[in-house]
Amino acid sequence: MTMTATKSLNAFRYVTFDVVGTLIDFEGAIKAGLAQIAAKEAVDLDGEAALATYRAARYEPQAGLFPDDLGRCYARIADEFGLPDTPEYRQFMIDAVGEAQPFPDSAQALTRLKSRYKLIAMTNARRWAFEKYAEKLGQPFWAAFTTDDTGTEKPNPTFFHQVFAHVAEDGGSKDVILHTAQSQHHDIGISRELGMTNVWIERRHGQTGYGGTIAPRAFTKPDYHFHALIELALAADHSFDA
Repeated sequence: MTMTATKSLNAFRYVTFDVVGTLIDFEGAIKAGLAQIAAKEAVDLDGEAALATYRAARYEPQAGLFPDDLGRCYARIADEFGLPDTPEYRQFMIDAVGEAQPFPDSAQALTRLKSRYKLIAMTNARRWAFEKYAEKLGQPFWAAFTTDDTGTEKPNPTFFHQVFAHVAEDGGSKDVILHTAQSQHHDIGISRELGMTNVWIERRHGQTGYGGTIAPRAFTKPDYHFHALIELALAADHSFDA
């Protein structure tokens, strides 16, 4: 654990979460889906290279909402790696990512954290996909905000302000929210700009690059830094029980 925060973990009432990439292994789902297509078509495919192509395609101006946009992104990957671009394969990739699995520690960590805080999901995924993810995670959330609910995507501050308003209705404020995420671009940088305390879950520790997530303009040093969500949960237990 790396810690630069002045607040103890027992000072918070809410924990907000990025979902895709922090709790749900969307990169694994993309690589597994592409591997199935590549095996069927007898094409040698480098999963990490395909993720880089996905990342470039995902953030083009014509990008749609996640994970529906996987169909369009697959077309770019297919063109670059010699895979057939068919409506069936496009839908296969949308479905594959819609059924992405949690990281091995996610459900257990959320169960622990739920006993300490009110948990709020903040995801750039559409509501239909989020509902699948939430079920796999054990339905731990007190509240949830998706792109369908907010009309925008992180890192747009409007997304965060809608969450702040909801917490205010519960008698809280952003000062008692701990924002937890793996994406420097979508979450850690903007949460710092908005004055939140944040936790960076570095899911790609030991790997180079940013995988399927856009690289930030500049790295933001987080208040708390863990390699896995369970590390945050255990640190919170220690803080409350000390």
